[in-house]
Amino acid sequence: MQDPLFWLTISGAGLLGLVILAWAALSGWRGWLELERMKLDRVRPDATSGGASPAARIELADLKERVRKLEAIAAGVDL
Repeated sequence: MQDPLFWLTISGAGLLGLVILAWAALSGWRGWLELERMKLDRVRPDATSGGASPAARIELADLKERVRKLEAIAAGVDL
């Protein structure tokens, strides 16, 4: 067990394993980032293509009004 070649081999194998693990983690990270970019690119054209439709704006205004009423109820304000 005092053989230097043995310890060199064990150290080399450990270092190789660490490099492989780091490479796999970096590859996974890059893949996840690419997936998130694809999600953003898929959503972005809809949001910037001439604004929202009138129906969507009406729906948004209705939701904002409902939220405002719920906040007033939570605050104890009588409508």
